[in-house]
Amino acid sequence: MARLVAAVHVQHPETREWVVLEPGEEPAPELAVEITNPGAWESGVLPEPEDQAEDEGPPPFGFAPDESSEPEPEPEPDADPESAPTPQRRRKTATT
Repeated sequence: MARLVAAVHVQHPETREWVVLEPGEEPAPELAVEITNPGAWESGVLPEPEDQAEDEGPPPFGFAPDESSEPEPEPEPDADPESAPTPQRRRKTATT
């Protein structure tokens, strides 16, 4: 297993608790997967996950599943621009 050269804070994937890992530690595989900065590792390379089970759990925050990555179609503009109501100007009230 790879060793850390920097202290890192990671969130445990199951308990969602924050864990502090110190330099020189060899983190458990479930925590090692959470450390994505290559500069934190002794070799400068991210370790390979032991199991390639990607479909477990929800996707990371901020990432949408592949199915919803298609843009929504834009609504079609009105075919007849004359049918749209014309905006009215506001009139100022008279001050006396």
